[in-house]
Amino acid sequence: MEHRGAEAVIIGGMVLDIHATPSMPANPRTTTPGRVRYVLGGVARNVAECMSKLGAKPYMISAIGLDMAGNLLLEQWKSAGLSIEGILKNSNIETPVVCNIFDANGEVAAGVASVEAIDKYLTPDWILHFESTIRPAPLLFVDANLNFPSLQASSKIAADSGCPVWFEPVSVTKSKRITSIVKHVTYTSPNEDELIAMANALLGADVFSPLEANHNLSTVSLFHMLKPAIWVLLEKGIKVVVLTLGSQGLILCSKGGPKHIKSPLNKTTQSGSGEKLYKTIMQKCPPNSCFDVSEPNRSSRLSAVHFPSLPASVVRLTGAGDCLVGGTLASLCAGLDIMQSISVGIAVAKAAVEVEANVPSVISLAAIAHDAKTAYSGAKVLFHQSML
Repeated sequence: MEHRGAEAVIIGGMVLDIHATPSMPANPRTTTPGRVRYVLGGVARNVAECMSKLGAKPYMISAIGLDMAGNLLLEQWKSAGLSIEGILKNSNIETPVVCNIFDANGEVAAGVASVEAIDKYLTPDWILHFESTIRPAPLLFVDANLNFPSLQASSKIAADSGCPVWFEPVSVTKSKRITSIVKHVTYTSPNEDELIAMANALLGADVFSPLEANHNLSTVSLFHMLKPAIWVLLEKGIKVVVLTLGSQGLILCSKGGPKHIKSPLNKTTQSGSGEKLYKTIMQKCPPNSCFDVSEPNRSSRLSAVHFPSLPASVVRLTGAGDCLVGGTLASLCAGLDIMQSISVGIAVAKAAVEVEANVPSVISLAAIAHDAKTAYSGAKVLFHQSML
C-alpha cells in the first residue's frame, strides 16, 4: 500500500459489442430496418474505461485477438493513454464479441455472446506475470467471466498483500463462481437475481427462491425479502454488498455501518490521479456523521443504506451497472469513503444511460459532482438491527 502511484488492477474481458436497434417492431425470420453500431464493451473494460474518464489510470489484464474487433479495442485503449502491457495479444485468439438486439425501451431483447477467449486465454499463468503490479494495487477488480483457477490465482495474490477485491457477478449463472474466492472478497455488486444465486451457491442448496419478474414491491418490502440472502454473503466474509435495484436505486449493505467500511487507499498514500476527484467530491459531499450507525457488537448487526436512482433521459441501459462500479472504484481509490464513492457511482451511471455508448466519451466532473450531491443527500438508513 505504500507504493505512491499504484493504481487499481482490473482483470476481465475486453469485448466488442454489436448493438442492433430496430426502428419498428421486429418480425421473426426476416430483417428489420434499424441501426447497427459497434460499441466497445466487456464488463471489466467498461469499468476500467469509466475509471480513466474520472482521472484514474487502471491497469488492465485481459486477452484479445489480432483481428478487427481486437484492433478496435486496442486502438481505443492506446488513445486513452492506458497501459496495454497486461493485455495478451495473439493471432490464435478470437476477440470476444457480443451481439445484442434491443427493444424500444433500450432493454436487450435477444443476444448472442462469443466470449470463450476470456475463459481460455485469461489464465492463471498470464495473471501471475503481473503479480508485482497486483500486490501494491489499492484495489483489484475481477469479473465472473474468469474461470475458477484464474479467480483464485488473482484474488489470492491480492489477499496475501492486503489488497481489497471487488467481485462483479456479471450474470446469474456466472455469479455462482463466488464460491471459489468468497474468503478473499471485500466488495460485490449483485442485482437481486444474482444475489439469490450467490447466496444459494454459498449455502450449497436452493434455500432462496428467485423473485417474480416485474414485481411491484416497494424498496422496503424488497429489502426485507432479500435480507436473509444478503446476510449469507456478509456472514461468509464479504465486507460490502452493493445490491443494485435498477430504477429503485441501490442498497449499500455491511456489518456495523458505513463508518466501518474503510477506503482501500489512505489519503496519505493517494496517487495524484485521484486528487481532483477527491477535492471536488469532498466539497459537494462532506463526510456525514449522520451515517455513523455503528455499534460495539457490530458483527451481528446488518446495516443497510438506500440510495435512490437519479432521474435520467434514458437512451441505453447496458452500461449503467459497469459505470456505477467504475465510478465507485475510482472514488474509493482516490481516498473517498464508501458513501461518497457510491454517490459518484450513481452519478456516473446516470450519465451512462443518457448516451449510446457503454461509457460516456466525456465525463464532466462538475456534472458528476452535482449529481453525486443529489444522490448523497437522498441516502437513507433503511435498516440497522441485530440479525441474531
